[in-house]
Amino acid sequence: MDENQTFGSRLKHAWNAFLNRDPPMSYRDYGGGYSYRPDRVRFSRGNERTIVTSVITRIAMDCADIRIVHADLDSDGRFKQEHPGGLNSCLTLEANLDQSGRALIQDIVMTMLDEGHVAIVPVETSTDPETGAFEIDSLRVGKVVEWYPSDVKIELYNERNGRHERIMMPKRAVALVENPLYPIMNEPNSTMQRLIRKLALLDVVDEQTSSGKLDLIIQLPYTIKTPARQEQAERRRKDIEQQLTGSKYGIAYTDGTEHITQLNRSLDNNLMKQVEYLQEVFWGQLGMTQEILNGTADDKAMLNYNNRVVGAIISAIVDEMKRKFISSNARGRGQSIVYFSEPFKLVPVSQIADIADKLRRNEILTSNELRQIVGFKPNNDPNSDILSNPNISASKDEVAARFGTQKSNKEEDKNGET
Repeated sequence: MDENQTFGSRLKHAWNAFLNRDPPMSYRDYGGGYSYRPDRVRFSRGNERTIVTSVITRIAMDCADIRIVHADLDSDGRFKQEHPGGLNSCLTLEANLDQSGRALIQDIVMTMLDEGHVAIVPVETSTDPETGAFEIDSLRVGKVVEWYPSDVKIELYNERNGRHERIMMPKRAVALVENPLYPIMNEPNSTMQRLIRKLALLDVVDEQTSSGKLDLIIQLPYTIKTPARQEQAERRRKDIEQQLTGSKYGIAYTDGTEHITQLNRSLDNNLMKQVEYLQEVFWGQLGMTQEILNGTADDKAMLNYNNRVVGAIISAIVDEMKRKFISSNARGRGQSIVYFSEPFKLVPVSQIADIADKLRRNEILTSNELRQIVGFKPNNDPNSDILSNPNISASKDEVAARFGTQKSNKEEDKNGET
C-alpha cells in the first residue's frame, strides 16, 4: 500500500464488485449467454470419442510450451531482442479478449490437427489488411469452410456478440497453416481415420453386447408350418416375454418338451487386435509412444518426438505467420518471428550442476543467466553478468580494466548522490 495514501482517500476510491453498482442490479444488455465456453475447440468427425483426443491434446500442450516471439535480428540473422508491438503481445501475453498467447498456440495446434488446416485471423488491425501493411492488435483461430483462388471463407468466433460467424478474408492477410502430418491424420484413408472407424465399430459391438437383449431361440415340440401353428408359437413367445418382464428377478417357466438356446454368448472377433495394430502403426508414424503420453519416456524418445512432431508443427506455424504478418520491408529491417524451446526442461536435477559448470567455463552463459534457469534471483555481483571462465585467472590488464570500470561507476553514483 502506498504510504502517502490516507485512509480517507482509500475509502473514497474503494470499489466492491457486489456493492458498487449504479444503480444496484441495473439492467444491461450483456449479449447471448451460454452455460459452456462458446469459443473453445470442438472436435469434429467423432474424434472426441476416441484415443485420438488424448494424442492431439498432448501434442498441442507440448507445442504451447514453445516460446514464439516477434523478434529483431542482427545483420547475421541472430536474435537480438523482442520487437515491441501488438503482434509480440498477441504471441506472448494476450491474443484476444478470451485467450492468452499460450492458449492461442494450443488452440491453433488442436484445430489444425483436427481439421487438417487452420486459419490464424488478425481480427483487430491498425488499417484494412487489403490496403497493405498493418499492425496486429488481436488474433483468433478460425476454420476454413470454403476455398477460393485469392480468398477464403472462415468460420470465426465474434467476441462482440458471442457467436460463430462466417466471413470472407483475403489469403494474403490470413495465416493458413496445413497440418504437416495431414497424410497420416486427415486423409480419408489415413491411418488415423482407419483407426477411428475401427474404434466406432468396436463401440457398436459393445453396445449390442450390453444392450440387455437375451437373444433366445425357443424350440417348440411341434412343427410351425401352418398359420394356426405360427399364431400359437407367437402367443407362446409373448407369454415368455411377459413372464420375464413381469417377474422381479426375470424368471420364466417352460414346458418340459420345449428347448431354449441362448445366442448372446461372447463371440471372438479380431476388432480389438486390429485396433491395437492400427494404434501401434499410428503412434509409430507420428513418432510417439505410450510412454510419451503417460510421461515415462526417456530422453531419446522425447528428443525424437520433439524433433519429428513438435518441431515440424511449430515450424509450419512460424513460417506461415512470418510470411503473412511481417511485410517484406519489415523483414529487410531485421524483423522476424522465431521460437525457442526450453533445453533444460527434461534435464534431471542431478545433471544441472555439471551442465551449468560446462556452460560457465566455456563462456556460453553467465552466472546470472544460469541462476534464472534454475529459478533463483540474480546476484548483485557485477562479475555474475560477465562471460568468463572462473577456473582461469584474469590477466593484469583485465583486472585493471574491470576494477577501473567499477571504480568509475562508484564515482558516478557518488556524484549523482551529491
